[in-house]
Amino acid sequence: MTKETIKIPDLGGGEGVEVIEVCVAVGDVVEQEDSLLVLESDKASMEVPAPKSGKVVSIAMSVGDSVSEGDAILELEVAEGSDEPASESAAESAPEPDAAAEQTSAADDDTDGGNDTAGAAQPASTAERTETVKVPDVGGGEGIEVIELCVAEGDEVNEGDSLIVLESDKASMEVPAPFTGVVSAMLIKVGDAASEGTAIAEMRVAGANSVSDAKAEQTAAPAEKADAPMSAEPEPKNEASTAAREGASTSSPSPAPAAPGEQVYAGPAVRKLAREFGIDLSKVSGSGPRKRIVKEDLHAYVKQLAKVPAAAAGGGIEPIPDVDFAKFGEVDIQPLSKLDKLTAANMHRSWLNLPHVTQFDDADITELEDFRREMKKEAEQRGVKLTPLPFLLKAAAAALRGNAKFNASLSADGESIVYKHYVHIGMAVDTPAGLVVPVIRDVDKKSLWELAEETAELAKKARERKLKPADMQGGCFTISSLGNIGGTGFTPIINAPEVAILGVSKLAVKPVWDGDSFQPRKLLPLSLSYDHRVINGADAGKFFTELAQMLADIRRLLL
Repeated sequence: MTKETIKIPDLGGGEGVEVIEVCVAVGDVVEQEDSLLVLESDKASMEVPAPKSGKVVSIAMSVGDSVSEGDAILELEVAEGSDEPASESAAESAPEPDAAAEQTSAADDDTDGGNDTAGAAQPASTAERTETVKVPDVGGGEGIEVIELCVAEGDEVNEGDSLIVLESDKASMEVPAPFTGVVSAMLIKVGDAASEGTAIAEMRVAGANSVSDAKAEQTAAPAEKADAPMSAEPEPKNEASTAAREGASTSSPSPAPAAPGEQVYAGPAVRKLAREFGIDLSKVSGSGPRKRIVKEDLHAYVKQLAKVPAAAAGGGIEPIPDVDFAKFGEVDIQPLSKLDKLTAANMHRSWLNLPHVTQFDDADITELEDFRREMKKEAEQRGVKLTPLPFLLKAAAAALRGNAKFNASLSADGESIVYKHYVHIGMAVDTPAGLVVPVIRDVDKKSLWELAEETAELAKKARERKLKPADMQGGCFTISSLGNIGGTGFTPIINAPEVAILGVSKLAVKPVWDGDSFQPRKLLPLSLSYDHRVINGADAGKFFTELAQMLADIRRLLL
């Protein structure tokens, strides 16, 4: 039996993804593909399966941790590949050259027994040394801006504590301390551009190389040992230095006001959420360690803003009163999932910021349905199900190509419009965990068979919580279909920063006058919501007409 470290696989570019559930415990026997833990980002959740069978020896993370690709999940005892792990274990247990030399020297000097040897070797293990901490591999990024210093000279930090926060144009990341020790000098400042290998700080560290080594050394040392570096007062001292630094940063005058999100303690996911909400993090009180702001603090801040009187808030919308429903009868209170909360926040933000207009129409898909029925056998032979969705995607892609404003986004400052030369369309999928929108890329370049296969695959991944963040990014337009659930129409909310969304309701057979008589036709109710800042009624009418014509006669898709 050998031990193997199981690590976080490729997350499709996701960084700092939160662990929301650990599915195993120490001692559990797992089979290959059994779920080890569940991760959830701002847009999706996914399960991490076991790459092989074995017994869980130890778990390296817990609920609430933020993880990225390559982080250790747990150690697994497996019945294969014993040579390589055994050699690694031997390498780990073997003393370092310097330590071995010190032990040999001490043994040579010892002529009386063994106690003096232990006493002579002990100071060498706790001797301080100075280490230069550098920026690790940042995924090929160059010149990434330093937006926050989390420590100051003289601070005591533990291995894994954040030293600085870097932020590129796409993401932010914290750089943790690789050692436990004292910061003797900061070699970088806010605003500097850093890359892999850039020096961050100099640290005085004990002879032990890590927190685990230090703990092992303290356990092995006699109880009366007085020179242990982490024994008596590090925590109060650290709190005092932190309070002093925070007090200085709040009280000392600065030549210019700090940009929103600077000079506060917050992780990348919190910063991203604050940007989406438009919240200035300097106004939020943190409840985490070192007064770090966590997501719950943002939610509490938003609730506090909602309780501000309408006149003061400038909105004119009174908050909904809190009602004790239990006084009317029995109730069952269930907490919303994280995905439900994020969906609600995103939809509310879109509804408040975008002037929605919705137009309605019916598309005659009688011939389309006849053709789809004729292709049923061929679809079965190909192993796919040809639903109306691939036809809707194909027709929508053609309409987007012919109406550039629908395949665009408004810049954040509202000063320009971004026209996209690609056609990526999202499809809303209802899952047990909440609503998600995976994106089908280059819809205009794919056949109906390819679209049928890809939509089925993405829907399955969504329901099994296996979507990656990259699977849900880059959409230009969204289709939300109620299918056979029912309804004759609804007002879908735009998935910002997109500027339009198509709602599809239940097919109905209705009599249609052909000039001589009424004929039964299969009509599909469609609802088109659009951002009135970018699209006007005439643009929407043209888009809707083209879309309905292509669905009524799918031969137009060849033109």
